[in-house]
Amino acid sequence: MNKEELVELNKQIKELLSKGFIQPSASPWGAPVLFVKKKDSTLRLVIDYRALNEVTIKNKYPLPRIDQLFDQLGEARVFSKIDLRSGYHQVKVKKEDIPKTAFRTRYGHYEFLVMPFGLTNAPAIFMDLMNRIFYQYLDKFVIVFIDDILVYSKSEEEHEKHLRIVLQTLREEQLYAKLSKCEFWLDQIPFLGHIVSGEGISVDPKKVEAVKSWPTPKSVAEIRSFLGLAGYYRRFVENFSRIAEPLTRLTRKEEKFNWTEKCQAAFDELKKRLITAPILALPSGSGGYEIYSDASGKGLGCVLMQHGRVIAYASRQLKTHERNYPTHDLELAAVVFALKLWRHYLYGERIKIYTDHKSLKYVFTQKEINMRQRRWLELLKDFDMELTYHPGKANKVADALSRRPEAFFMNTPKEILEDLRKMGIEVIRPLTEGMWQNLQVQSSLIDRIKEAQQNDSKLQKMWKQTEEGLQTGIRKHPDGSLRFGDRLCVPSGDLRTEVMSEAHNSQYSIHPGSTKMYKDLRQTFWWHGMKREVARFVSRCLVCQQVKAEHQRTAGLLQPLPIPEWKWEHLTMDFVTGLPRTQRGNNAIWVIVDRLTKSARFLPFRVGQSTEVLAEMYMRQIVSQHGVPVSIVSDRDTRFTSHFWKSLQENLGTKLKFSSAYHPQTDGQSERTIQTLEDMLRACTLDFRGAWDDHLHLVEFSYNNSYHDSIKMAPFEALYGRKCRSPVCWTDVGERQLLGPELVTQTVDIIKAIRSHLQAAQDRQKMWADKHRRILEFQPGEHVFLKISPTKGTIRFGTRGKLSPRYIGPFDILEKVGNVSYRLALPPALEGVHNVFHVSQLRRYVPDTSHILDHSEITIGPTLRIEQRPVGILDRRDKILRNRVIPLVRVAWSRDSPGDSTWEKEEDMRRQYPYLFP
Repeated sequence: MNKEELVELNKQIKELLSKGFIQPSASPWGAPVLFVKKKDSTLRLVIDYRALNEVTIKNKYPLPRIDQLFDQLGEARVFSKIDLRSGYHQVKVKKEDIPKTAFRTRYGHYEFLVMPFGLTNAPAIFMDLMNRIFYQYLDKFVIVFIDDILVYSKSEEEHEKHLRIVLQTLREEQLYAKLSKCEFWLDQIPFLGHIVSGEGISVDPKKVEAVKSWPTPKSVAEIRSFLGLAGYYRRFVENFSRIAEPLTRLTRKEEKFNWTEKCQAAFDELKKRLITAPILALPSGSGGYEIYSDASGKGLGCVLMQHGRVIAYASRQLKTHERNYPTHDLELAAVVFALKLWRHYLYGERIKIYTDHKSLKYVFTQKEINMRQRRWLELLKDFDMELTYHPGKANKVADALSRRPEAFFMNTPKEILEDLRKMGIEVIRPLTEGMWQNLQVQSSLIDRIKEAQQNDSKLQKMWKQTEEGLQTGIRKHPDGSLRFGDRLCVPSGDLRTEVMSEAHNSQYSIHPGSTKMYKDLRQTFWWHGMKREVARFVSRCLVCQQVKAEHQRTAGLLQPLPIPEWKWEHLTMDFVTGLPRTQRGNNAIWVIVDRLTKSARFLPFRVGQSTEVLAEMYMRQIVSQHGVPVSIVSDRDTRFTSHFWKSLQENLGTKLKFSSAYHPQTDGQSERTIQTLEDMLRACTLDFRGAWDDHLHLVEFSYNNSYHDSIKMAPFEALYGRKCRSPVCWTDVGERQLLGPELVTQTVDIIKAIRSHLQAAQDRQKMWADKHRRILEFQPGEHVFLKISPTKGTIRFGTRGKLSPRYIGPFDILEKVGNVSYRLALPPALEGVHNVFHVSQLRRYVPDTSHILDHSEITIGPTLRIEQRPVGILDRRDKILRNRVIPLVRVAWSRDSPGDSTWEKEEDMRRQYPYLFP
């Protein structure tokens, strides 16, 4: 603290001591203190109770919504405001909790005897106290928000009585007000950032004064600050969410900060709207409510009016899944949004809802009501509402506000009924003074099928043949429709597509397979070639192609690697990671296996060691003992694909062979060896205790000295020509010495036997594997989906873990690579993924003109696992433990909402994502 702050600190401590608010303390607790400047430039003492608040059990007592508090004012004309003097300090702290409030300063250690500011539960405690004190007067003539009290009345005579009651109650409860902050007997008064008057509620000019000179935001944080102020007054701004949409988009984690002309226009428009915000009427509770709703591809908007005066504006942007809604569902969603938002006004009241029928007229293609619409209609039944369609311009709520209700009925009833009939609904409307008093919605699909049957030449021909006595299976139902048995005949054309869409895409069907869907439909409907057409419809469904698992045999016949000619010429490599860190610092194993003799080397190392260190280990442990290999088969680990490793092997003359992307079966030998290795390490840990790298050399000895079924001997014997001497089988190893020619002959014979055994083993494996596989081939230019690993991913596609899609794409095939792999044309978002894939990772794309393809949401890693990446640091704090302090950072992740940010250790984030800390 500077000198001025130290003087003020000493002064305020003396003042708090003299008032009996604090006392000297010997508490083990101790919060730091700081100063913030007030509006009048004086200093406010602030105690940082964050550490205490973290370990405090939260009081969930609800604080009232400010907009609902204002709703109680109704027809009030006279107002008074009472502000309690240091309200929190008028509440005592329990004796046993006093030490927890301690704070440390330059001038000593003190603790509070009264409730200090800054405690997490202080607002809830004080709100509970005030509500209990004024319980019988709340919402009659008193509004309380923590330590702010508003007294309101319809007349001055009433107000005198009400004010006397409130002041007497405060006296009895020994609560004291600060006269300089109180205001009495006013016809308009500032309260909670608004101006309240007999005319209604408006924005407090002092609160939005800063908006006039608000500079253009230069960062996401500055945008959030501006939207925070603007959002507080959003009920005063018509179509707030639509105007703010360009700014809101910039606050998303995946968006780069790019201030465009649209952003500047939205920023200027919001400033203008806030400065010139209208006065909103307060609801009188005497009926006459009207709602004007509207929807677009970006958001929902609605206006609540009463007796021709605006009560409130409301709007919000569409959620991700709502952007897929058809237009008629969006229009209905706007109505539902308004009814839910203002239900506290509208329950039990007669409501008129005006919505634009013109947009519905052209897009109401779903003739039967789906489950979402049924659920919404159940909500509508709870309200006494009259739904009115007007012929105004679509998406223009302001246009609707400029009209009188009578103007909406210029269309003749016949025209309106024709519009609604085309939307797939029937309207039954008794007329009273030209207004619709009732609205009933029924499905007209059956009637439309009956009507279309008259124009279907094939059905009419079959019916004519039936009338002539031929057996066609067609009969006429008493309702006039044509039936095949008891099943309704569906004519060719759009109606069949609508029936199949409802049976497949709706919320109460949820993408069944073709067989199930056909069996469900055939109970009610019939048309020629129905089973084949249903199967074709399901096969073209984009969602099914992306999420359905394949239940066929694995694609692609087994392609064994060629059998090596000699020992340690052809190797396989892989890493075992994620092991516990030992005292030597090791937490991983490098597994290197000779493809001929199956002999293996297990080299411990530490994840994070450079490729140069691994290369030196490779030269010392492998090349120096077994020579330079001809080829190495491995996966696409970054250590194997690094420039240094490739350059080293190129200089040594070793050819690197990488597996197809995310297809570990290419290196099945290493995978199987690793499984055996892990089992042996687990056994050693249980039997002999100690760190795993204490036993690794014994595990390697045991593995190489154990019988291997593929080569019909132990790897040690295959490598050295004789069995290994060990405490168990020492008698099997004689001391006979072979002469040079005999040794060469025996070695060659062993190699021949090994290659023969390996060939037989490969033939058995291929024959067995191919029984469970199928041939699948593609041609360059075809489109395919790419299989990913949704169960192992972290996040993306708007869902987590197992609920992610199984396939992404489709992508073009560029060329065939080998017998069972293909090279794909991947989008820029997947540039980190190798573009050659085994055929088992691909699924043929069945195209359809209705498909809308978008790769912009793809975020997956090099191993085809869906993942998320941090995009920014939102906040910082320290976690204080007994012996140390851990710096934490609040991290924003790609494409997550702000509520999904997480607190992470700063040390870990700096190590993994250094780009976050420029």
